[in-house]
Amino acid sequence: MKRRTIILNFLWLAGLVAAQEESPSQVVVTLTGTNRVTTGADATPTLSLSEIPTSIIATGEIPSVSMSIDSANATASTSTSSEDELTVIGDPTGTTTLMGNMTSTSTSARPTNTQPCNNYPEFCYRRYSNITEVCAHNSPFVRKNNAGANQEYGVVHQLNDGIRMLQGQTHLVNGTLHYCHTSCDLLDAGTVEDYLREVAGWVETHPFDVITILIGNGDYELTDSSGNPLVTSSNYVEPITNAGLLPYIYQPPKTAMNVSDWPTLGELIISGKRVIMFIDYNFDTDAVPWMLWEFYNIWETPYSPTDAGFPCTLGRPAGISEEKMRSMMFMANHNLNVDVRIADIDLLIPNTVELNVTNGLNGSGSLGAMTNECTSDWGRPPNFLLVDYYDRGSFPGSVFEVAARANNVTYNRNCCGKVSLAASTTHPSAAYLGLIIAVAVGLIL
Repeated sequence: MKRRTIILNFLWLAGLVAAQEESPSQVVVTLTGTNRVTTGADATPTLSLSEIPTSIIATGEIPSVSMSIDSANATASTSTSSEDELTVIGDPTGTTTLMGNMTSTSTSARPTNTQPCNNYPEFCYRRYSNITEVCAHNSPFVRKNNAGANQEYGVVHQLNDGIRMLQGQTHLVNGTLHYCHTSCDLLDAGTVEDYLREVAGWVETHPFDVITILIGNGDYELTDSSGNPLVTSSNYVEPITNAGLLPYIYQPPKTAMNVSDWPTLGELIISGKRVIMFIDYNFDTDAVPWMLWEFYNIWETPYSPTDAGFPCTLGRPAGISEEKMRSMMFMANHNLNVDVRIADIDLLIPNTVELNVTNGLNGSGSLGAMTNECTSDWGRPPNFLLVDYYDRGSFPGSVFEVAARANNVTYNRNCCGKVSLAASTTHPSAAYLGLIIAVAVGLIL
């Protein structure tokens, strides 16, 4: 047992050294403990090698760690108990109490963590349910000069630019699931498997990002001769598995999660389960427990609106109480449409003429105005802002500026359609390798 602890400590320190060599203010520390309180939004101070007592190296003993972190975006807090190894990406309080064979308390200024989680270091300690993210409505539907298109850039560019929720409608085509807009004759964006393979590739090379995928089951009303649904969650398992996405999907402890139930982004990142997956209709959590029913977990404002008023009221699912709504995440549908008829099909298509206003920061009908209204009505911002053509607005990146203001962070990225600003190489950084080594050894020994 002693030998195992010394080996783990050695690898932990090796990972710490590698992290410091890469960036003096970016450290990933692996500790063993039983108590953890992990919420908050402030920048994240980290430990330096000079702060590690020599007793750790000499005795091979790593004490437990206790942290208390304040929340910013909302008021949720988390307290969990676990004997499992916990990797701490910094300590956002500036005060760390190390128990066991050493005690150290400091209220002085500490170095800040520079490793972003979903583009912001502040998010590492926030709950997944305590962050506002931009959602690409009908993410796969990218087709020049096609009325059914909803986005300008493909999914890799979307993710590079900061999109962290992907939504799209699917249909069966000769027994294979495709992403299609209402009718596959109008716009067929290819197979679900091919699209998700691109997503999986991006997830693999971005180890500090958590994304959400919302499947729109366009064939939910199709039934067999016995009245059983033809397309359910089970139909998506094969394309998801073949795409290589399955190892990254998070399975929550229950199928209906309240806002206080979700882990922090840091916890998801450390677990490696960095994809949250929902389906709108025909869920089957008995067969596919990791594909959650959207409306157990998220409510939406009115969908596919043609009214630029964008009320922050309940659209789907119908009939839930206000008390229940306040305990769930929610999505602001903010994609303005026009109703047209194409090839005998009534279709809602994006109102591209008004995008500079619809995706804007201020003014009547803007995304910024709706977000402010939702925040006022519900005491917290929406979790997801669903938009068409996210790259357009009152200025490039205005939708991300709206989200940043809701999150109380500073948006300073370039938009849109550029090469990723994140560390997206196929070779993980030294800090990440140190984290992986320490966690892997802890699981093996």
